[in-house]
Amino acid sequence: MPLTTPTEDAFAKRLLHWFDQHGRKDLPWQHDTTAYRVWLSEIMLQQTQVSTVIPYYQRMTNAYPNVQALAAAPLDEVLHHWTGLGYYARARNLHKTAQTISTEHDGIFPDSVEQLQALPGIGRSTAGAICAIAHHRHCAILDGNVKRVLARHSAIAGWPGKTAVAKQLWDIAESHTPAQRTGDYTQAIMDLGATVCTRSKPACTQCPVSTDCQAFIREETQHYPGKKAPKAIPVRQTLLLIIRNQHNKVLLQQRPPSGIWGGLWSFPECPDETELSNSCERVGVKIHSYQLTDTLRHTFSHFHLDYTPVHIRTHGPATRVADSSQRWVNPAAHGEIGLPAPILALLKALRSF
Repeated sequence: MPLTTPTEDAFAKRLLHWFDQHGRKDLPWQHDTTAYRVWLSEIMLQQTQVSTVIPYYQRMTNAYPNVQALAAAPLDEVLHHWTGLGYYARARNLHKTAQTISTEHDGIFPDSVEQLQALPGIGRSTAGAICAIAHHRHCAILDGNVKRVLARHSAIAGWPGKTAVAKQLWDIAESHTPAQRTGDYTQAIMDLGATVCTRSKPACTQCPVSTDCQAFIREETQHYPGKKAPKAIPVRQTLLLIIRNQHNKVLLQQRPPSGIWGGLWSFPECPDETELSNSCERVGVKIHSYQLTDTLRHTFSHFHLDYTPVHIRTHGPATRVADSSQRWVNPAAHGEIGLPAPILALLKALRSF
């Protein structure tokens, strides 16, 4: 559906007036605005709070000031800078997209939603944000914050993940997006959702569009947007094998490029204690002694992982020929490699174990 071009949409006018007075204008990606910097911030902000993203964003832009620098970097290094931010598929797609833009687009970001959406990890809303903020195009967005604002303002019932609900919200988003100051409007509506129309305890008295907000008028802000039907979250269990050699180094393996912690380095895994010997033999070591410690939990978006660290001392030198997917590292100086947050925490704990 093409964007409408209202000469003066009342919703947009009030929102822009509020943004001029109260909007955030000092975030790192709001300075020296380029398509690269907007894209990087939009990917990092997916399902992640601004306060968490800022130091990661600053490290990434210092390390990779432009898309060519990011494209040329080894994936391991990129994942290292991403360690702790979670949802690592974002980092892998970031790297793929940087390489595609460098090789197929001469290092220049496309300026249309359709072309941007064809790149890894860029959806319709992210593409719209890049076009609106960096290219000054008349494009709408619909990220999580915007969905919440619009669902409440127009009392759109249902979970936004449903196709019919999403279509309603996109239609509303497009109808409100002004032809002038589209970039500022885009920043404004994201800001409103992040700072005023928050998930819990929204500050409705401070909202510039509350006078005709249907959820506020009905005193039903807590009902919008609708929630996804809850599902029981499955639990997976594994043993993480913290194998030390005679030099007090530990063994890490690089995980397959796709799937959970794809491309990151982790400890070898084992399904249960009865398989310890076999699992160690597969990585080329024999057990001298081992000790199980307390089980810990890491929660992903769709399951819990209960992992039990097993500290293993080896008997004799490793028999497996070293390859690029396996390395012995010093827990205190493991190098610039991508590590999941739980593995990084275990390595830090090993220094005093």
